[in-house]
Order: sequence, then C-alpha cells, then structure tokens
Amino acid sequence: MHSTTDEAMHGIVGNCDSLLQTKTIVGRYRSCDASVLILGESGTGKELVARAIHYISDRAEGPFVPVNCGALPDELLENELFGHEQGAFTGARGSVPGLIEQAEGGTLFLDEIGTLSLRGQCALLRFLQSKEFRRLGSRRLQSANVRVFAATNADLNDMVALGGFRQDLLYRLNILRIVLPPLRDRGNDIDLLAGHFIARFCRQYNMPDKQLSAAASQWLYAHDWPGNIRELENLLHRAILSCPGTVIQREDLTPDQDSSLTPSMPYTRLNMDLSFQDAKAEVISQFERHYLEALMNRCNGNVSQAARVAGKERRALGKLLKKYGLSR
Repeated sequence: MHSTTDEAMHGIVGNCDSLLQTKTIVGRYRSCDASVLILGESGTGKELVARAIHYISDRAEGPFVPVNCGALPDELLENELFGHEQGAFTGARGSVPGLIEQAEGGTLFLDEIGTLSLRGQCALLRFLQSKEFRRLGSRRLQSANVRVFAATNADLNDMVALGGFRQDLLYRLNILRIVLPPLRDRGNDIDLLAGHFIARFCRQYNMPDKQLSAAASQWLYAHDWPGNIRELENLLHRAILSCPGTVIQREDLTPDQDSSLTPSMPYTRLNMDLSFQDAKAEVISQFERHYLEALMNRCNGNVSQAARVAGKERRALGKLLKKYGLSR
C-alpha cells in the first residue's frame, strides 16, 4: 500500500486549500491507468505533479519519461515517438527504440502538448486509441504498456475552436484532469515554498542557514509572480548566492526586469462597428503578428528553429511570416 504523506508527494510543498485538494486528487489518480491532463500557468509545477502521481502508483518501478513537445522537430516526430529499424531512412544504421518504448511499464509525460503540430497530434491520437505503434521501417505492430500524462499552459478549448488542436485528441487526453493554481492565489504557501528553497540552496552550497527579513517576506507577498514557483525558485537561488549575511534583505531580491524575455501582448481596442466574425479575425491577426515578431526575435530570425518552438511545420510558418511581411 502506497503512502500519500507529503514525503510521498515527490516534493509538492504547500497547504493552501487548492493544493490540499490537488494532493487528494493525486492520491486518487494513482490507482488507474487513464490519461491525465494537467493544466496551469507556466511555472506552477505541472511536471512535479505528474511525477508525484507516477511515483506513488503501481508504475513507480517503471521509467518516467518527460518529453518537451515544443522541442520535437515535426519531420522527426514519429521517429522520436516510435523509433526506427535499421535502414528505415538514410543514416539509420541500427534499430533505435522511441520514447514510447523507453517508457514501457511506466509513464510518458508530454509537456507543452499545445505546441504539438497537427501532424504530431494525429500520430499521437492513433497511438492513444489503440496503445499500438510501429517503428519506422517496420511492419510489426507493437503494443505498449504506457500511461500518458499531458500538460499545458494553453487553453486547449480555444485552440480547438481556432483549429489549432484536435478535439478528438483533447477527449483522449482529458479523461482525468488537474488544474494547478497560480502562486499569487496560494496565500501562506509563499512562506512555505520560500523556506523550502532557502533550506535547499543553503545545503547545496554548504552555507549557514539563512532567513528572510520582515521587509523581504512582505515583498514576496506583494509581488504578482508571473513566473510562479519557477520564478520564486530562481529569485531565491540568486538571493542565497548574493546575500552577504544570514538574513536575506529586500534589496537581495532582484527579479529579472528584462521585459524582452517575456514580451507582453499590446492592448487591443475592439472595433464595435465590425461584425463578430470580422472583429474576431482582426484580433487574431493582431495576435499572430505580435506572436511572430516576438518568436523571430527570440530565434534570431532562424525560421527552422522558430518552427520548432512554435510547433508548426516550417512551410506553414513561412507562409504566415510572408503574410505579415516578416519573412526577412
């Protein structure tokens, strides 16, 4: 019989009502093999929750294989998922198992599932329907004993409405669901998490115990935490290394102010003289242009890299860039 104590929760820290509910759900979801969709803003701990379910389940002795869907090149996606046989394509000198085979007997965690291209979604759907697959270059159908978790910070229902995500795939993934709260809504958990990270980093660097000053603690509660727990962890990591004494002062807390790392969407004033469809198309057009500009800046103009980050085929992304005059 597995324990559902905090120690068994694989590092999930917090006692707010919403997180206690999440811990209860984690304990409940461990005893079946149904797919789980984990939703929440970036940095809220979606992979941590997936690992917690895996390691208190009967699959704990099996592998936990995390996959960043945004990093899967579309042209190699089926090879990455299903593997290949020798001679399946130029350069395939041996048989190589895919990620699904690597997760045999355990859990496959598909992070950033909303970035998966439509082609990739189709391939994944076929596997989820039957739990069977073929390596590239093989005629042999293999079955997989794998549980699938998926996570995203995107609104998949909106993506379905806009044609960017398959509804049938959403049905397959969304059998069980967990929604994680943002850090700004977790009340006193900020203190618990801060103490957890400070203790961890002090141990890591063999430093004497440190604590937050009253002003530093007050600032933590006043901050909005757009990057959630990941941002808090990063900020305290920096503070531990830069703080000269044993008390972390307000001035030691220096959040990253480089707004170019997270470009914000400009406010769009709706034109109420337009029909619903035309107004919607105008907003989508403005979003596409802004997203593509930020994407190409991030990727230094490299279209192939941008296509991988956006989860789109290179040709499709090229057409969008040309549409908005961003191809150069």
